[in-house]
Amino acid sequence: MRAAVFHGAGQPLTLEEVALPEPGPDDIVVRVAACGVCHTDLHYIDHGTPTFKAPPLILGHEVAGTVHAVGRDVERFETGARVLLPAVLPCGTCRMCRTGRENICENGLMLGNHIDGGYAEFIRVPARDAFRLPEEIPLVEGSIIADALTTPYHAVVNRGRVTPGDVVVVVGCGGIGLNVVQMAAAVGARVVAVDLNPSKLEWARKLGAAETLDSGATDRPDRALRELTGGGADVAFEAVGHAATQELALGSLRSGGRLVLVGYSPETMALNAGRVMFRELEVMGSLGCRPVDYPRAIELARQGRVRVVELVTHRFPLEEIDRAFDVLRSGEAIRAVVTPGAEAVPA
Repeated sequence: MRAAVFHGAGQPLTLEEVALPEPGPDDIVVRVAACGVCHTDLHYIDHGTPTFKAPPLILGHEVAGTVHAVGRDVERFETGARVLLPAVLPCGTCRMCRTGRENICENGLMLGNHIDGGYAEFIRVPARDAFRLPEEIPLVEGSIIADALTTPYHAVVNRGRVTPGDVVVVVGCGGIGLNVVQMAAAVGARVVAVDLNPSKLEWARKLGAAETLDSGATDRPDRALRELTGGGADVAFEAVGHAATQELALGSLRSGGRLVLVGYSPETMALNAGRVMFRELEVMGSLGCRPVDYPRAIELARQGRVRVVELVTHRFPLEEIDRAFDVLRSGEAIRAVVTPGAEAVPA
């Protein structure tokens, strides 16, 4: 099979012929219809963030496709079944898994990080970790649910605990941030979206933001946000991954508010602990999504309460994957996908 192989930071991915995976007794092999192109992969390629498995490695963790082969003990799936794969495969037995926090599994295996991922024509995963994708959701566009939609679901519902009527600020309207916007709007929040890019703010309005703020248009965006929200947000989400935007999100909160850090950053943000204490603020991280929540996110997409198809603005065949990353670097795409096997399966 063909795969785009990662050999190390600063190098383009190379299209190679590699062995077609064979299913173990409890596995399925999936023909990849599409795999989302994510900034996480750019961290490996551009910034030298190490992968758990040393290269060579097949990257990619937002995968949808059809079952190509099933292991002898698999009963849940048949060949041809339409499936969505979670970005991280939990072990199911560690302390975090046994207490319902599988998204931070102590032994979790991330596709395209610990094990080979979806920038290939086929991928092997345990059958227990796959989810059926309803016919109403196209395979290609549906691939982004695996991370770009489920990660915001976990951030909004489980970590931010957003409820109807809450005032929510979302700082950063990239692929993840825009889905935080529409997920928060879907659960009934009044959302204020923040970005420097007018086109991203327009997308935020399309996806349910009641107000938007160009943070570069004012010297005190934190003050402007508190004015827009009538004294501060109940919950703020940071989806950029920079210390300055994390501090802006924290500064937008009312007393008793919650800051949820969704964007990855190696930087150290300034935190006034006295302010956090005196105003009883909460600061928390949010990583990925629990498998138990995948069907809920899929159902929201099936019902059309959150939008998926419109967000995939760019598609690339596998042989053009490096161009896909150039588009991602430029900020031009909302979400981009590569389509290793889309031509071989129905949409």
